Amino acid sequence: MTAQTKALITAYYDAFNRGDTDAMESLLHDDFEHHVNEGGVRHGKQGFAAFNRHMSETYRETLTDMVVMVSDDGSRGAAQFVVNGTYLRTDPGLPEARGQSYRLPAGAFFAIKNGQIAQVTTYYNLADWIRQIS
Repeated sequence: MTAQTKALITAYYDAFNRGDTDAMESLLHDDFEHHVNEGGVRHGKQGFAAFNRHMSETYRETLTDMVVMVSDDGSRGAAQFVVNGTYLRTDPGLPEARGQSYRLPAGAFFAIKNGQIAQVTTYYNLADWIRQIS
């Protein structure tokens, strides 16, 4: 189960780096929850798909230095990585986008249910991101 969970999380981030949001969404459980850093909770695949559309229009990001860790029973996982991005379009409530680049350490926690991702909770330092793009 541990190897399967690690492969699942790795596939999720491989799809992210390819910009393949359909592949990311195919890995999600029907009862999926997306907990966003300093934001609300998105419920279900449709909410996550809308989030992905917004992110694809607003940011271009790839993740590097990926480390994936999994609990002994495979029901939980975590990933630590670096976000390498470009701010493409102004996100409401945030500074103006002018094509600024950023490099930001981040991490995520996962809950796994029936071999699918049931929850992702993402963390990063928003103040650091704002400093980098300002």
